[in-house]
Amino acid sequence: MNSTIEQEEEQLQKRRIKEEIRETLREWENAKRFFEHALGHEQVDYAIHAIITAEKRYAMLIHKAKKMKGPWPKWEGIDQ
Repeated sequence: MNSTIEQEEEQLQKRRIKEEIRETLREWENAKRFFEHALGHEQVDYAIHAIITAEKRYAMLIHKAKKMKGPWPKWEGIDQ
């Protein structure tokens, strides 16, 4: 019984991480689009900061996900 609860909690945590990864990818893409249309020094600086932040968050989440053992729920909605 305890094992089943632990497995369900693990799957829930994996789904949460997947959603964070999905959200971070959207933020990263938005930051890159903002950079492409940035006007002036301040907007360019802001866009660069947003890109770097999203990249670092993505890397952190991927590292965290790789540490998790066992099967993952299907990765729907993420281009591969």
